[in-house]
Amino acid sequence: MTERTDEHVLDPATAMGAVSLRVGDLDGMSDYYAKAFAMQPLEERSRGREVHRVLGRRTTPLVRLVHTPGLPAVDPGQAGLFHTAFLFESPQSLAATVYRAAQDPRSRFVGSSDHLVSEAFYFTDPEGNGVELYADRDRSSWVHDGTEIRMTTRHLDPNAYLRRHLTQDPLDAGPTLAGTVGHVHLQVGDLATARAFYVDALGFDVTLTTSPGALFASAGGYHHHLAMNTWNSAGAGPRAASLGLGDVAVTVPRPADLDALAERLRARRLDYSADGRSVRVLDPWGTQVTVALPDLTVDELMHR
Repeated sequence: MTERTDEHVLDPATAMGAVSLRVGDLDGMSDYYAKAFAMQPLEERSRGREVHRVLGRRTTPLVRLVHTPGLPAVDPGQAGLFHTAFLFESPQSLAATVYRAAQDPRSRFVGSSDHLVSEAFYFTDPEGNGVELYADRDRSSWVHDGTEIRMTTRHLDPNAYLRRHLTQDPLDAGPTLAGTVGHVHLQVGDLATARAFYVDALGFDVTLTTSPGALFASAGGYHHHLAMNTWNSAGAGPRAASLGLGDVAVTVPRPADLDALAERLRARRLDYSADGRSVRVLDPWGTQVTVALPDLTVDELMHR
């Protein structure tokens, strides 16, 4: 196997940014993300017939909701979003958010799992978008199998987790506690094509290949910033216009990282656009990926 040089991998400080979702009910979805996940509105703009609203914690954008009524509902069998994963700093902060989400009658709880590297809880929002809420275990406890990171799915009792970690202070703190987009999990048509784009072209490193029908990748040794699976979408072609995922955001630390990415895309004859602060490219199924510098303003986010 050819060794991947620095020019062919993303900087270790690469992270994920706010995911964009096209929604049919802007006020309803905003209210849900605010109440279920303790987010607060940060900015709102109108662009033609679309209204863009950013919600987050503190000053960190976590999701951009784009009001595009008239589009068909999320199709669970097409390529697109499997879930957006929001990462919390502590089990107490995670437990408070899980409790909020579980109390909201609009939530659909779909499971919880111990993944060895993290503990996670899964919900579906009112328009069919998957959401993961999770906290990482200490990185020193992660087990490596060669170049891959050991992850699995073990039973995690949600009620026992809440009894162990839920306290009043993080419930009261709500959106003043930190939160980030830890990773994004995508549905794709096939894993070989996904690997050629997200690993070979974008520059992520593979972290797990042994999960049937799935591929996990990251930068800087994280367990995963991106996951791709074919569990519901095997053989899917280009996405049709619909509600759901609008943009996957990746943050890199330096302009040189954008230059190296652009070179990789040119070498593979992939069309992209660049403005000096970001590079935009469509994946093989038509999902937009935006790779941008870290000091992204809300105004720049609004113009994606």
